[in-house]
Amino acid sequence: MLITPCHTNKLSLFFLFCFTLLLTFFLSLPWVNAKETPKPKPQDWQINGISAALDDGQNQVKKYALDKLVEYNLKDLKSLVKKPEDIAEKAAKILKDEKVPAYVRSGAVSALGNLGDAAAKYVPDIANILKNEKVDASVLRSAAEALGNFGPAAAQYIPDILNFLKDEKISSYGRGDIAKALGNLRQGAASYIPNILNFLKDEKVDSSVRSSAAVGFGNIRKLELKEVVVILNNFYEPGYSEYLNWRFLTYFLGGGTEQVKTLLKWLGSAQAVPDTLKHDEGVKTLNVFLEAWNGSQGLERLRNDLAKQISEVAANKNVPWKLQDIGLLQSHYSNLKKVNSTNANAVQSAIDNLEVWRWFVRSRNTILIHAAFWLALIFAYPKFPQIQAIFFWNPWVRRILGVGYVGFLLTWFPPFRRKLFEPFKPSLLADAGLDNFYDQSYFPESQVKVPTSGDILPITAALPSIQGQIILQGDSGLGKSMFLRHLLKSSQRIVVYLPAQKCHKGVIEAIQDKLHGQAQDAGFLKNLIYSGAIDICIDGLNEVTAETRAKICQFVESYFRGNIIMTTQPLEWTPPSTAKTYYLQPLEQQQIQEFLISRQPRLPQDAKIQGADYAQACTNYLTEVLNNQQPKEELDAVRRILSNPMDLTVVALMLSQGKHPNLFRLQEQQYNLMAAEYQQEWKQEFPLKRFSAAVFQMRLEDKQALPADEFHQVAMSLEDDKYKMVVSRQWQDEKGEAKKEWYFRHDKIMDFFLVQNFLGETDTAESLLVDRMGDPRFRGVYFLLATLLPLDAAKELREDLIQYAADTKDNTVSNTFVQLLRTR
Repeated sequence: MLITPCHTNKLSLFFLFCFTLLLTFFLSLPWVNAKETPKPKPQDWQINGISAALDDGQNQVKKYALDKLVEYNLKDLKSLVKKPEDIAEKAAKILKDEKVPAYVRSGAVSALGNLGDAAAKYVPDIANILKNEKVDASVLRSAAEALGNFGPAAAQYIPDILNFLKDEKISSYGRGDIAKALGNLRQGAASYIPNILNFLKDEKVDSSVRSSAAVGFGNIRKLELKEVVVILNNFYEPGYSEYLNWRFLTYFLGGGTEQVKTLLKWLGSAQAVPDTLKHDEGVKTLNVFLEAWNGSQGLERLRNDLAKQISEVAANKNVPWKLQDIGLLQSHYSNLKKVNSTNANAVQSAIDNLEVWRWFVRSRNTILIHAAFWLALIFAYPKFPQIQAIFFWNPWVRRILGVGYVGFLLTWFPPFRRKLFEPFKPSLLADAGLDNFYDQSYFPESQVKVPTSGDILPITAALPSIQGQIILQGDSGLGKSMFLRHLLKSSQRIVVYLPAQKCHKGVIEAIQDKLHGQAQDAGFLKNLIYSGAIDICIDGLNEVTAETRAKICQFVESYFRGNIIMTTQPLEWTPPSTAKTYYLQPLEQQQIQEFLISRQPRLPQDAKIQGADYAQACTNYLTEVLNNQQPKEELDAVRRILSNPMDLTVVALMLSQGKHPNLFRLQEQQYNLMAAEYQQEWKQEFPLKRFSAAVFQMRLEDKQALPADEFHQVAMSLEDDKYKMVVSRQWQDEKGEAKKEWYFRHDKIMDFFLVQNFLGETDTAESLLVDRMGDPRFRGVYFLLATLLPLDAAKELREDLIQYAADTKDNTVSNTFVQLLRTR
């Protein structure tokens, strides 16, 4: 194989070496190297040569020596010569010699500036040069530049340098270089920043000089917003071509903070002023504007633009200003108003809109606090009588502190109305005796005749609640009061139960008495009743005088919107025109046995006859007494008595005890049974005469409770479950002591004891027959007299009653008396 030698590798290495050498040469050239060539460090022999030349007699030689000295880095001169101060002293001597040409003195001051610490003690001499108006401008310029090279040591002479910069004899170019030298003072010049800023405000100074001075801030510190506006103000100077430089300097010297960027979004010919702002952005912008305004005193051009932009932001429809922004807007309005700017109007408009809203919010807050106060009182109302009396039932306090709307809400807002009467609910229902009422024993099948239509309906269907104004009329014992108790027990509303006798002063006064004196404002109570805040039950209109009935009728007609139900026995009167009268019907024959059977749950636990035996006893008894073989008038009388629930209740009690009820003397028979047991238990006769007299006196005084202190044993016997002639109520008085009172279970039972005062041949009894003929409280007594008086005496009384009816046009008592007497 032929092998050919190869020389390629040697030639490649040679060319690579040459290329590297050439590249290194080019990179070392000054025009290729981007770095500034540092000043050379002098040798000791060079410094010694320059020092000797400074002693030469020729000024030009000294000039050459001084220029050469400036070319070297003289910071570490002590390592080269023993006394660098000697060179500084020589340069200073040349500077001070006014006979030396200006160009030499200029070089001397430049050399001093280059010597650093070695020439520091000559700073005052250099500063004095600036104050000497006779010194050549070139020397002044060099002196100012030299001071800049001394840094903090020359900071106190900044005012002199600034005054020098105002000297128009010096060229703008020269003053610009001196202005840049201010930055060399660095931190030492920080305390003189206000002086420099005031210099920048002086538009008499050339704009380029001020620009150079502004550049010097870059070596001192970042400017605050209130300071940087001085820089931005120069942007508005007319005729300056480099105006965008001021916009740059505002960014640069302000450090590009968010405040500066926000400011320049709006000022300095911003290219795109924001047209949509959120609330936070609007507040931020106005805060920046406020700080900028505080630093812009004397900067008229900037202030004009700033005022315009303030109004633009304030009037921006996209910014939903809030109440907390009023202070900020008012600060801007005050500032603009002080300079008589028309832009204040836009800010004032924004404030006015907020003022209206602030007034509304304050009013709302006041109302909410006021409402919360009254709500707290309402919730505390049931437990504190003082609050009830002072705030709610005192007309002046409620009207003044309630500002009108409280009384309105209390009257027409149902939950508040219920709260008003809630503490008094036990008192309002006290006379109803609901403690002794058992709703499950109520017979709901009783019927009423509905007005207008004349339909006969179950009373619970026709009158499910107290709605409107109702009169329930029926004979004694048909269950009028029992139905009222049934309504009261099931009602969810506030109801007051008033015996008609307690309305002798008026219905409003009767209700006030039940509010324990708290309801001082009768007018307010009337409004509550008119609004339907409280339902009213008035029981026993037939038991009161015509005068009392007239007061009740007047009340009912005046409060035609109220819910009121009244009960009465048949009587001659003119009912309220606004009320509807329902007629309570006697029990029908098929209802009689149902009623007797329904009494079983209320029979005494120790009754002799119970359960199926009791039901059979009822059937046998009804079969016997309703025998069609007896005379029609007697049968009708029997049916009339059995159709009366009160009398049927007495029949039920007797049947359960194994007795045979005498329908025509039921009350007397029941009394005889009770009196016999009384004598057996207490070993004495029942004090009928004495007790009857006490009941008569009690009736005259319209009292309900029996005189139990005197007749405690009597009350205990009358209350026995086998007779139930009275019922008891228990409660605690103000001292917390237990109290107990007894009341007749029905007026028919009371009438039996009352009638004892009318029987007999005494003068007292005979006078009573005549004197009480027109007293509605004794109507039932006369009905009993029809069956208890001797026949001749009963007939005589019948004639008297007929005569009385003819005179008074009231024959309700005489009619019933005649019917009862006819059965005899």
